[in-house]
Amino acid sequence: MTYCLAASVNAGLVFAADSRTNAGLDHINTYPKLHPFVWEGERALVLLSAGNLATTQSVVAELQRESQSGGPLYEARYLDEAAEYVGRLSQRVQSRHTPEGPGASSVSLEATFILGGQIGDQEPGLFLVYPQGNYITCSDEQPFLQIGETKYGKPILDRIIEPSLSLEDAARCALVSIDSTMRSNLSVGPPLDLMIYQRDSLEFPRALRYKLNSPYFASIRKQWGDGLRRLFDELPRFDWEK
Repeated sequence: MTYCLAASVNAGLVFAADSRTNAGLDHINTYPKLHPFVWEGERALVLLSAGNLATTQSVVAELQRESQSGGPLYEARYLDEAAEYVGRLSQRVQSRHTPEGPGASSVSLEATFILGGQIGDQEPGLFLVYPQGNYITCSDEQPFLQIGETKYGKPILDRIIEPSLSLEDAARCALVSIDSTMRSNLSVGPPLDLMIYQRDSLEFPRALRYKLNSPYFASIRKQWGDGLRRLFDELPRFDWEK
């Protein structure tokens, strides 16, 4: 399974993902799910991927090949045009490998993506691209997007992420969201990748990777857990406990 998220605040964009792609008793693989496409001074895009690994790898590999000589991500006039192309490419890859006829495999080839970034002096943005090729964007009311195993990490995002939040606080919130998911679902796991894009920089995002025992991430996990316990212990008592 997978958990990826992206948040949009006034100061820029935050992207985060685990790297586990297959979990079992004795079989765990890790692959990066954050993929930057940057033409410095012109546009900076980041793609997050979830779903069938063969599909996501094919889509990312084709985008990377195309980007060496420009390609659709470079030529798109607006961010939604780039998202639309990612959707078309995903559909093309899925249809190319979908088996047909009797006895065809029932394995799902679907993949979901989040594309975010900034083109020129336009507003930074985020788009969630569905397996069917269509897409949605985020809003001020819900300034984040998630793909993969979303339910465990959503409550902290709902309570904390808002446009006025600093990039650093949004990044810490993303790490807590992933940690909460890892505690409830073993199919989501480290290393964790974090990218922080500063608005109007049009440069490569600041990229960080954390293992479970990385000092900073270990400190985040411990302080968050201890803080939750303290808050729980301070909840109002029932009448009969007084």
